[in-house]
Amino acid sequence: MVARCILLFFFLLLAFFNNPTQKAFQEKTQLASEFAYDLVIINGRIVDGTGNPWFRASIGIKDGRIVKIGKINPSSAKKVIDAKDNIVTPGFIDVHTHVENIFDLPKAENFIRMGVTSLITGNCGSSATDIAEFLGRYKEKPLTVNLGTLIGHGSVRAKVMGFDDRQPTPDEQAQMEAIVEKAMKDGALGLSTGLIYSPGTFAKTDEIVALAKIAARYGGVYASHIRDEGTEVVKAINEAIEIGEKAGIPVEISHFKISSKNLWGQSPVTIGLVKSAREKGLQVTVDQYVYTASSTSLEARLPNWAIAGGREETLKRLADKEMRSKIAQAMKEELEKRGFKDYSFAYVANYSPKPEYNGKNIVEITKLERGRDDLDAQIEQIFEMYEKGGASMVYRVMSEEDVRRILREPFTMFASDSGVRELGRGVPHPRGYGNNARVLGEYVRNLKLLSLEEAIRKMTSLPAQTFGIRDRGLLREGFFADIVIFDEKKVADRATFENPHQYPEGFIYVLVNGEVVLDENGLTDKRPGRAIVGSGKEIF
Repeated sequence: MVARCILLFFFLLLAFFNNPTQKAFQEKTQLASEFAYDLVIINGRIVDGTGNPWFRASIGIKDGRIVKIGKINPSSAKKVIDAKDNIVTPGFIDVHTHVENIFDLPKAENFIRMGVTSLITGNCGSSATDIAEFLGRYKEKPLTVNLGTLIGHGSVRAKVMGFDDRQPTPDEQAQMEAIVEKAMKDGALGLSTGLIYSPGTFAKTDEIVALAKIAARYGGVYASHIRDEGTEVVKAINEAIEIGEKAGIPVEISHFKISSKNLWGQSPVTIGLVKSAREKGLQVTVDQYVYTASSTSLEARLPNWAIAGGREETLKRLADKEMRSKIAQAMKEELEKRGFKDYSFAYVANYSPKPEYNGKNIVEITKLERGRDDLDAQIEQIFEMYEKGGASMVYRVMSEEDVRRILREPFTMFASDSGVRELGRGVPHPRGYGNNARVLGEYVRNLKLLSLEEAIRKMTSLPAQTFGIRDRGLLREGFFADIVIFDEKKVADRATFENPHQYPEGFIYVLVNGEVVLDENGLTDKRPGRAIVGSGKEIF
């Protein structure tokens, strides 16, 4: 009887192990036990994002996260990347972008190729107003990069009030506050303003304070394209700080600069305002692109009162001979206040009616079109281009001295102020291809204005800290595996104002959430990006 039972047990055991399903399970279990990591990076010099000196270690990655930093046996990983003594850093976080169209261009190649793995959009007061719907598009259209957004005051105001130059009624104010609150609950990282743009420019300080208080309630940040970056820049910075103080919210001043020639060299004054605020206990930071030119619309050259009511009303004013003359006079006065004699600083990035204008400045275009280039003719050329649909522009209005002084400050982050670029389309600002590479090649390696470790901190942990981005910005066990590997001796920007459509050099690997999205052969087909949401909503 005992022998018969033993024989039966043997046959049952044999059948169990010969079962195809069970064998597959065993093989999978065995494979998992063989490999402790999905990927290991070896032989790298790690700059971890804290600002501390680089060190040597391996990085073990499992299920999209860093699970070990230290000595690791490469045979314990399914895949090994040999960093070959190159620099290994956290993925860069670009806190000032304009990528509302990113779901149409999901590769975001211009960002990936300069080491950027996370983007914050919704800046300058312009954003989607339904944040849940916007971020929810990940489900249908995966992205290469991680993406978060602010809720834009200008977009909210336009939805409730249109482009009217007036204060909101109590009901309209309540409607705007409700939109901001819902946005924060849906994952917005904070409130943004664009106070030189319509309709944001028509808002009084108290209106913005009330909305910023809503964002503050949910742990958000107040990011502002301040009201003036030229002759009234001091007043504009003080307003941003005042809003932060009254609303009890951290302040982030976008693309910190001085764009008035008459004030070049005065950056110690503007920097001093930020330092004074911080000494008072107010959390104020700034971001910067490392170029002496800005980029925005042609419309920005017109006075604020001329664009009240939106494009239709502006066109009506331009059609009125007396009003057209009044607008032209205001433009001349503004030009003089800023210390410029003409519009030779204003270059066309993209003008659809005549692409041949792209890359030329207003003086050159005026001469070609009108046979003369006096200031009156230049202004008429601007009017004509606005009337035919407007243009995106590059304005060379800053000094290198101020750029260098601002970038040294410990509260300065590096951000491109760029959209997703398409190779060969228009003549856009080169910052969209080269901003991070330019920092590392020009200002770290060549000019030695920053240490490598400090520059990386400004691109990684400082942005994460400022915008409340969890589990990113550092190479730390438990954090998402957003990682960049680059050659510090070769890294350099190649994009120029004349030929901006050029990817930088020196970036070898980029990982997003543990997946390789860029290797030595170029972009891979991976789309591992995730939505980044604020503390008003759980991460999804």
